[in-house]
Amino acid sequence: MLRKSPLLFRRTMSSLIHNPKTEQYTLAALNEKDVAKRPELQFEKWFKEAQEQNIVVPEALNLATAELPSGRVSNRTVLMKELDTNGNVVIYSNWGTSRKAADFKTNPYVSLTFWWKELQRQVRVEGKAHLLSKEESQPYFDERPKGSRIGAIASKQSQPIESREKLEETVAQVAKKYQDTEEIPCPEYWGGLAVEPDHWEFFQGRESRVHDRIVFDKQGSDWKVSRICP
Repeated sequence: MLRKSPLLFRRTMSSLIHNPKTEQYTLAALNEKDVAKRPELQFEKWFKEAQEQNIVVPEALNLATAELPSGRVSNRTVLMKELDTNGNVVIYSNWGTSRKAADFKTNPYVSLTFWWKELQRQVRVEGKAHLLSKEESQPYFDERPKGSRIGAIASKQSQPIESREKLEETVAQVAKKYQDTEEIPCPEYWGGLAVEPDHWEFFQGRESRVHDRIVFDKQGSDWKVSRICP
């Protein structure tokens, strides 16, 4: 008796979502001769163009982490707050109770992806990360709205809580503690994560899925630039 292949079987099954349509990318091209000598400079150029085109939240990125030894991967959308002069991408979050914190404690390597649909571009970043000190994190913490600072203290991110009401009660207790001051210390478990890239990819969508992909790979203090297939 002949058996259907798994692929054929999947094609004959009904789908909740079936989306065969593909968008054609025709806005621009990316050539090796046109990219900056260093990836952080190329990223700065593209990021400014995203801002100029009024891309909604261009600093939004997908942060992927992996727990060891299982290798199980998790990801989430966070916001880049800084690209420093060393080319490190800096984000801020809870590094005490969150899922990404648990992953990071076993594995310091992370991956980031920026996606700017309107420009038909994405940027991928891979590298090793390290936590900023409380002293380094405090200046940004001070810039946050007071409610966001209170929320960072009150919430044990990613941990179970019995109800929304219980969460709001805890927030109210913290708010009361700091009701007469704007000076709120950054929690020990909250702060910045600086990703030190050793790999960047700049992706420009092209027609018929024959995309331009230019990569920078760290080699000592220099970067090797190459093109890879779509």
